[in-house]
Amino acid sequence: MNVRTLYFNFKYLPFNQAIKLPILLSSNLCLKKCSGQIYIDAPVKTGMIQIGFGDVGLFDKKKSRSIWEVSGIVRFKGECHIGHGSKISVGPKGKLIFGKNFLMTAESTIACFHHVEFGDNSLLSWDILIMDTDYHSIIDESGKVVNPDKPVIIGSKVWIGCRCLILKGTVIPNNCVIGANTTVTGTLEIENALYAGNPCKLLKQNITWKL
Repeated sequence: MNVRTLYFNFKYLPFNQAIKLPILLSSNLCLKKCSGQIYIDAPVKTGMIQIGFGDVGLFDKKKSRSIWEVSGIVRFKGECHIGHGSKISVGPKGKLIFGKNFLMTAESTIACFHHVEFGDNSLLSWDILIMDTDYHSIIDESGKVVNPDKPVIIGSKVWIGCRCLILKGTVIPNNCVIGANTTVTGTLEIENALYAGNPCKLLKQNITWKL
């Protein structure tokens, strides 16, 4: 048990939850910004949320550093495993929601300045970037911002392959697979489907997948 784990739990959680140490932090996790709020909407048990652990053979986990940069809201609805080298950034107005049994393997990034939400039983591979913002505003001749932040909503039992880019305004329905190296933006309409490519296309319907 490292000191960061103790600090993190007692900073973010009420005492009756923090004493159970539901959140475990890797010693390689960088607490770059540690403000905002965390909520756990599930029965609390030790180690139900783990950040910066795991091992993907393609990466050197000893040199892989996760980052926590949060000043908004993070809500956990159950067990959550965020793998080594992964980065979580939530801005002051951001709200990031993890459904039950969330797994992100390694070296992926979630940038949330507005709203990013995952359903239950989601699986994310490595080198994925998910963001609900462009970070910089584009302004037209009338002074109007033409690229506002937009939510990213990912349904339940969604598998996102390695090196995917999930952009603002994306909606992925339940029971879908997103093939490796796919860029997704906008609403995907059909559940139980395989999508892949650039641009993202529907490749197959009526599929299922197993962990």
